[in-house]
Amino acid sequence: MSKQTPRSSTPTNGPVAVAAPIESLIRDIASIPVVQEQEQLMANENFDIDLVVIGAGPGGYVAAIRAAQLGAKVVVVEKEYLGGTCLNWGCIPSKALIASVERLQHVKHADKLAVKVGGDASIDFEAMMARKDKIVQTQRGGVGMLFKKNGIRHVEGFASFVDAHTIEVTKDDKKETIRAKNFVLAMGSSVIHLPVPGLEGGRDENVWTSDDAVNAPFVPRKMVILGGGAVGCEFGYVFNGLGSEVTIVEMMPQLLPVMDSDLGVELAKLLGRQGIKVKVGATIDKCERSGNGWKVTIVKGADVEVIEVDVVLLGVGRKANTANMNLENIGVRLHKRGVELLDYTMRTHVPNIYAIGDVTGEMQLAHVASAEGIIAVTNAITGSQKKMDYKAVPSCVYTNPEVSGVGLTQAEAEAKGYEVTVGKFNFRPLGKAMATTEQDGFVKVVCEKKYGEVLGVHMIGAHVTDMIHEGVVALKLEATLDYMVDCIHAHPTMSEAVLEAFEDAQGHAIHK
Repeated sequence: MSKQTPRSSTPTNGPVAVAAPIESLIRDIASIPVVQEQEQLMANENFDIDLVVIGAGPGGYVAAIRAAQLGAKVVVVEKEYLGGTCLNWGCIPSKALIASVERLQHVKHADKLAVKVGGDASIDFEAMMARKDKIVQTQRGGVGMLFKKNGIRHVEGFASFVDAHTIEVTKDDKKETIRAKNFVLAMGSSVIHLPVPGLEGGRDENVWTSDDAVNAPFVPRKMVILGGGAVGCEFGYVFNGLGSEVTIVEMMPQLLPVMDSDLGVELAKLLGRQGIKVKVGATIDKCERSGNGWKVTIVKGADVEVIEVDVVLLGVGRKANTANMNLENIGVRLHKRGVELLDYTMRTHVPNIYAIGDVTGEMQLAHVASAEGIIAVTNAITGSQKKMDYKAVPSCVYTNPEVSGVGLTQAEAEAKGYEVTVGKFNFRPLGKAMATTEQDGFVKVVCEKKYGEVLGVHMIGAHVTDMIHEGVVALKLEATLDYMVDCIHAHPTMSEAVLEAFEDAQGHAIHK
């Protein structure tokens, strides 16, 4: 709850003594205090600026724009590229590569829709990478244009704190000091190399991170990917589609271990059908150089397998970018995952400094960082105490088929003590799925049994990263099964599977 300023007990509408009606009215009007209109947090003689955002990723640039919309004078400090990891090395370039591979697969299998294609379909690797780069550059330029439109100053360089209201920005041999009333820490995270015995070197030694993979210099003949989360699965799909022999190694019992287990099991089956070797419950024990590539020892229980690959791709491991910023010396507390928050107003233990995105060690998702950024600057500028709500955050994986989920998994709900009812419906019998040959996958819903409240929605199949938002709204509004089964879904669509899954949870799916 927001703290409310106590009202004064002193009357503000004039004396209470009885007077002639007109004279009393005049005195009442004259005694009303004049409210002086004040600009919110506009810079004064003590500060150069109202708000400095450090980092221009999807959290930082969104926070800066919202702050400017709220009337603040804003500076954004970014040491490298506008858009951060998401735009330059993550979400956007990887989706561009995925789209090229998907289109190639559509052409190769066009005969399923009675379309004849002459000759061999193939990827122009250099053209694909150039297209990806153009998309990134266009988006990066778009962020810069939004800054200009909103009067935001962009300062290039590395920021470190002098005190709680002062930073020093260093670029090459130049330094600039900026004093601000409030700060938002949005430095993001960066990839790290997991300590695999014998595995040394970087891109030049064919040890890639996800940053390297989106700028791959070639298509490996064989590659092993350590990590079966979103990053590992997406790059596995891309390089398999480009012709690599791909092995994914995941230490947990299923792929996508943070999502509902049914999704990971189904994805492993479908990726396996495409030719990707999936090894769950397994680890890379050690690596040895073999020519220009690597000899990789994979251990799964008592089984040991040695494979030779051209590239080892590390698809797990990120660290918050907090080094050399003097944060702890000014009172910002750090933990092993990054910056420690005071609470979910996104404030740190220094009252005028907020933190958002990957740097906090919370959910490392671009859309979460954006939402946190809006919460942080709204609180900083208006003085409100709004808190971030993580209940209805969608997670998406852009393999083919796609995977998405929001809310509690079945295991999480049961662990929390809920008695649950589960509904499930496959895409296979749907008319739209048949028409488009996109029949793989299903929708699964998890609901509280007594009152029917929707606790989680989980999907694997075509276009499910676009379809998941029905589940987001259901969780946000605390909808129940009664409401969801009353929502009419257009026919023929893939979304009919969502309706059928909710109906199945009530025991009366029409087409099951």
